[in-house]
Amino acid sequence: MSNDLIKGKVWKYGDNINTDIISPPAYMELSISEAAKYAMSPIDPDFGKAFKEGDLLVAENNFGSGSSRETAPLTLRHLGVRVIIAKSFARIFYRNAINLGILALESQEAGKISQDDVLEIDYKAGIIKNITRDERYTCTIMPDHIMTIIDAGGLVTYLKAKKKTQ
Repeated sequence: MSNDLIKGKVWKYGDNINTDIISPPAYMELSISEAAKYAMSPIDPDFGKAFKEGDLLVAENNFGSGSSRETAPLTLRHLGVRVIIAKSFARIFYRNAINLGILALESQEAGKISQDDVLEIDYKAGIIKNITRDERYTCTIMPDHIMTIIDAGGLVTYLKAKKKTQ
């Protein structure tokens, strides 16, 4: 993320959004690009068609619970999800998101954010500004070594680039 500020429109969801919601099992045999059209479809049939790169995904507690399959963050990444804000993440989903270059920020104030709000995130300072509501919230600050992986576009890209420099 070359710019420290990220601005976008919110897609908001609640608690316990599990991997079967994010990436429904009925579409697992499809390619990631085809399966991505059905991301979040059990609770929002429009998400996979209408989410635009630069939009922001916001949820509440336990985002990404369920199986450890990588298809959930892969379909989100394919749609252009680069930032997810939640009160908390399931551990395996959190790590899979980072490994795919998705910035996963925890904010205990995510419940104050609503659908279609416009946010400006200063992830290095740990500040989320809700432009729509003229409010500020705090979020986690990612350690530099994690941001290096995210900035590279994910762990595989990071490791390939590192190997070339050795």
